[in-house]
Amino acid sequence: MDSDALLTVVAIHRAGSFSAAAEALGRSQPAISRRIGLLEAELGGPIFERTAGGVRLSALGDALLPHAERALAAIEDARKAIRDLRERHAGRVTLALVGTLAGLQLTQTLRRYAAAAPDVRLDLRTGRSAEVSSLVRSGAATIGVRYFADRSDDLDCHAMPPEPLVVICGPDHPLRGQRVRQLSELQAEHWLVFPDRIESGEAAAGTLSALFLVRGIADLKWSAIDSLTAQKRLVEAGAGLALLPRSAIDDELRARSLAIIPVADLDAANPVFAITRRDGYLSRAARLLLDILIAG
Repeated sequence: MDSDALLTVVAIHRAGSFSAAAEALGRSQPAISRRIGLLEAELGGPIFERTAGGVRLSALGDALLPHAERALAAIEDARKAIRDLRERHAGRVTLALVGTLAGLQLTQTLRRYAAAAPDVRLDLRTGRSAEVSSLVRSGAATIGVRYFADRSDDLDCHAMPPEPLVVICGPDHPLRGQRVRQLSELQAEHWLVFPDRIESGEAAAGTLSALFLVRGIADLKWSAIDSLTAQKRLVEAGAGLALLPRSAIDDELRARSLAIIPVADLDAANPVFAITRRDGYLSRAARLLLDILIAG
């Protein structure tokens, strides 16, 4: 078992077929098949199972994949370490983040980084919080920015400034432009929330319920809407209120299609963390980005 064999396994898994993996690696399909055949003989079983739509990992392949990804990520770390000896704040850094975090605050942070490291190529990828963790874990991203800490043993979490949550309403709502003293005054409103699930990465139904429960209110009217864009459009249409990150509504506030209802006793925020692979190599350029993200 060597790095080329592991690279072949990962390429086939990601591409979904031997032919697509061969094209991605710049090799012939017979060469790919022979390489997998040798590895299967070494391991004593099939790594892939053929399906109508291509191939999928066998039980043996499922067990092998995370180790293959970590091994390849470690090799990439070695390459980066060598490059870093020559390039200082240069090269490439890949940042994965939850899309709703790409607001004004993060934009300003990235501008500071660009000014401090003009020779660095910064690549951006987006996904849900769980997907961001997977990208960092596999080495596809150098640093991740996600909601809430990831308690996995193979990741380190670094607290960033939290993202404030605000109550928003549509342009025709009677409370538009009015300050509310207590959140409890909004008990009778219909709320649009994200479903409760681990990878949600947003203020979900449980968050909203908890904010009202500490105020002695257990009965709320709400609908689960699994899309930030859909929530904003529905609020604009007058379908209810929503508790959303302040940075996610910049465009709508400028267009006056949404408005914030200031609530005096509301102090809520989504915790935000930068994550890195534990014991993974960070170049000088990556360390600088991590420091700037943490500082906010």
